[in-house]
Amino acid sequence: MYALIERLYPICRSITGPGVVETLEIIRQEIPVKIHRIASGTEIFDWTVPQEWSIRDAYVKDEKGNRVIDFKASNLHVVNYSRPIRATLPLKALKPHLHTDPGHPAWIPYRTSYYKEDWGFCLSHNALEAMSEGSYEVLIDSTLSDGELLWGECFIPGSTTDEIIISTHICHPSLANDNLSGIAVCVELAKLLMASQRRYSVRLLFIPGTIGSIAWLSMNRERLSRIKHGLVAVNLGDPGMLHYKKSRHETAEIDRVVEHVLTAAGEAHSIMAFSPYGYDERQFGSPGINLPFGCLSRTPYGQFAEYHTSADNLDFIKPEALAHSFETYVCVLGTLDRNRAFLNLSPMCEPQLGKRGLYDAVGGKSDTKTRQMALLWVLNYSDGKHDLLDIARKSGLAFDLIADAADLLLGHDLLAPVERD
Repeated sequence: MYALIERLYPICRSITGPGVVETLEIIRQEIPVKIHRIASGTEIFDWTVPQEWSIRDAYVKDEKGNRVIDFKASNLHVVNYSRPIRATLPLKALKPHLHTDPGHPAWIPYRTSYYKEDWGFCLSHNALEAMSEGSYEVLIDSTLSDGELLWGECFIPGSTTDEIIISTHICHPSLANDNLSGIAVCVELAKLLMASQRRYSVRLLFIPGTIGSIAWLSMNRERLSRIKHGLVAVNLGDPGMLHYKKSRHETAEIDRVVEHVLTAAGEAHSIMAFSPYGYDERQFGSPGINLPFGCLSRTPYGQFAEYHTSADNLDFIKPEALAHSFETYVCVLGTLDRNRAFLNLSPMCEPQLGKRGLYDAVGGKSDTKTRQMALLWVLNYSDGKHDLLDIARKSGLAFDLIADAADLLLGHDLLAPVERD
């Protein structure tokens, strides 16, 4: 995962343009991704697909011809989606177009101007302080023209058409945690899912933030009824603890599963209420769409100092944090896949398990008594109203132990699965 981030890190990405194309092509070398396109000017709900942005070079030169700001040194130096400009300006006229972060004077901030035609440069506050009065040659060699917005989808079919969607962003330039870490974890998840049998189908979306999810939802309205659970995968490489932002539903199955997985791990974590601000969970969870979409990250956006600055670099993210995030996503997906509600087919008192060999089936292990109790808990609460996650919580037993008991009882015709909306 870290190696993939290293490869993607230098690319100048935006919501459209060559950087998105290059990024998707690299992802396609790892996993099968279908690329979708939508033309500039297309109406998508209340939005319009913007023009495509491309940039070749940009700089600010002093009177000696030195590049005091150089896009080739860092693609964060240019305000993303800047219109083209070629001019010579005094520092006083240039300063309104220069953006810094005085609180972190050595860092370059990341700024955008997607939906308002403008231009600008980002630089460290130290570099700005070092600029002397005089004239500066300004160049942004970019184009804004009718083109396309692209996104990628990796669809992994399960035994049912019910879907889990995991969405991650492909629109940020050289920012390692936000959001190359999400891309890397999703790619690795796809590889694992393709090598295993699953009940749910899984669709991984590699999309530009906000406009990408709006475009996808606009173009896939007929598919929405199949989507049962969703997660936005962001900020998964920093050393902070895991955070989960609940879906708009707040008590949806995805919310209960993630909270259970994080709690069962016995590690520090945070569960946050839904808010209509953040990443694309707010689009998937808008009132007209209303899908159960949460956001599972490490440190949330805006809560780490390096957020949207040049300090969100390859040194900031940690391979062990990526691995931990990946393992957590695997556990969440595995729990979702195994969590079901059942109906006890022998509900009139406790069925005789001994004559069916069920006590023998769990015997000879160090936790035999616990496994026997799992059978009894599953039988007692398999009333079609409680799912296995409910039973695990009520019993205090591990979810996998409860799920294993259900599989055993199902194999002896003592349970029948109940389909729920």
